[in-house]
Amino acid sequence: MKILCISILVIVCVIALYALILYIDMRNEAKECESLHAVWHDRRRKIFGLPLSFDRYSFSTDRIFLSSGLFSTKEDEVRLYRVLDLSISRTFFQKIFNVGDIVISSSDKSQTNFVFKSIKNPKEVKEKLSELVEENRDKKRVTSREY
Repeated sequence: MKILCISILVIVCVIALYALILYIDMRNEAKECESLHAVWHDRRRKIFGLPLSFDRYSFSTDRIFLSSGLFSTKEDEVRLYRVLDLSISRTFFQKIFNVGDIVISSSDKSQTNFVFKSIKNPKEVKEKLSELVEENRDKKRVTSREY
């Protein structure tokens, strides 16, 4: 009986610690998005459409930002005029929780294909991103050639 009580206490402490770390990370993310003038930002939603992940996605009027990790983080950035194609992929369970994946193809050397995994309202986000991509391509006078 004692072991069961200790086990439950340890589990509760671990969950509380995870929630605290997630809360601190979300506050830092909000400050970061303000400084980047982000038009949109979200996190990967793994369980029941809840943002319980350290994978963060955002975009401003001219760039896309990808960030992942808690203790060691990896951050990537792609200019919007380099985006070639956008598509949405959704599983049955993602449809239930109104989340989905946006697959992005770009001409960037470091990030040719990448995915915004399990984000909320993927159709709206894809449309907003598509409009910004077109604006940036027009502004930079970039044309794509299909072969």
